[in-house]
Amino acid sequence: MTSLLIRGGTVVNADRSFACDVLCQDGLIVAVGENLQAPSGATVVDAGGQYVMPGGIDPHTHMQLPFMGTTTMDDFFSGTAAAMAGGTTSIIDFVIPNPQQPLLEAYQTWRGWAEKSASDYSFHMAITWWDESVKRDMGTLVQQEGINSFKHFMAYKNAIMCDDETLVNSFKRALELGAMPTVHAENGELVYLLQREVAALGITGPEGHPLSRPPMVEGEAANRAIAIADVLGVPIYVVHVSCIESAEAIARARARGQRVYGEVLAGHLLLDDSVYRDPDFASAAAHVMSPPFRPKGHQEALWRGLQSGNLHTTATDHCTFCAAQKAAGRDDFSKIPNGCGGVEERLAVIWDAGVNSGRLTPSEFVAITSANTAKLFNLYPRKGSVSVGADADLVVWDPQGTKTLSAKTQHSLGDFNVFEGRTVRGIPSHTVSQGVLVFAQGELRAERGKGRYLKRPAFGANFAAAKLRSEANAPTAVQR
Repeated sequence: MTSLLIRGGTVVNADRSFACDVLCQDGLIVAVGENLQAPSGATVVDAGGQYVMPGGIDPHTHMQLPFMGTTTMDDFFSGTAAAMAGGTTSIIDFVIPNPQQPLLEAYQTWRGWAEKSASDYSFHMAITWWDESVKRDMGTLVQQEGINSFKHFMAYKNAIMCDDETLVNSFKRALELGAMPTVHAENGELVYLLQREVAALGITGPEGHPLSRPPMVEGEAANRAIAIADVLGVPIYVVHVSCIESAEAIARARARGQRVYGEVLAGHLLLDDSVYRDPDFASAAAHVMSPPFRPKGHQEALWRGLQSGNLHTTATDHCTFCAAQKAAGRDDFSKIPNGCGGVEERLAVIWDAGVNSGRLTPSEFVAITSANTAKLFNLYPRKGSVSVGADADLVVWDPQGTKTLSAKTQHSLGDFNVFEGRTVRGIPSHTVSQGVLVFAQGELRAERGKGRYLKRPAFGANFAAAKLRSEANAPTAVQR
């Protein structure tokens, strides 16, 4: 029996915080209470003056992703190991089939890559094309493989972009299955047009990237996806909300009572579009991701969205490319591989900028870094909660600990850190995965292949039935 006692800390859940000990045995939390006794041979962690929180869940990562002619630096081992060093103990990555590739074939490929994962992991499935086989495979993935979310790229024309026909068909099928559609909201037709227009002006460097993807390009796509979901009566999750236009679209829909959920990236909360005007190509290109970082005014809107509950989760879109890979777009910004890191830094930068500033309480921090993701994707309370019976995935958080973030000290295999030089207050002292210490006082103990695949069952509520009930109860037009 493997036992671990975390003694003397303050447990912080999304609903409350309280001083107590936490006892873990054989990968589960078996007791939460005062003055717990350590079993013989148990590992004991002194958490005095620290918080004990659910391990972070990053709902948006891309490990070992083949993209834009290359493959990300971090694979499932290096990426999840880096996550553990930052207090994140689970990820939800993406299976992205090529157009016309069978979904189940792509799924098996990604499952094979992920066997080396150090932490627990799950998948969203991207829908990149449509026919009856896709419809059938969606059913198999939900009912047999535990995937309850499907991703739709509204950007990347001539590659993996979904047209409206595919969105409608896939959203409708998700509704039937009790699964949730998610969208990358950018109008791919407009991006394609603007990329050519910006290039025609002689702008070829990274500064052209945000010019070709202005906020309204994201806002239009978010509004369109939300409208389609509203007509069909299916809930929808908008990934990496980066701007006022998209955040307001979500807030309006939620005010009408629509089930719409929004995700924010740590980078979009802290960085602005000035990074693209760095005269050093390598630095500017390292920040190229989509949607791009926005002018500063958008950051406050995202924080307000998290505070108000109109935005729900935080992620990283961790997708690391090195300088040599980014150099593929030296003469054409549209060819710079899109992606940044952050899976190791997410908790620390959000705590520092959110909790230390008074924008968030510790419980709100837990909600947006783990609990809400667990609830939205049907992992709660196994994940996202310090409670008896939950997985012993925990982070012991030192609110006074400090660290200066740098590519030189990060565990990610990427050669750049978008938070380079930022000193944060509030860092993990210990990370626990499956009841075992995997990070302790700066020592990373992640083990290749220890991660488990997390099946996420379909949602219990019958969304199709709920839609029929709402339509039946809707007021009818007055007859004249």
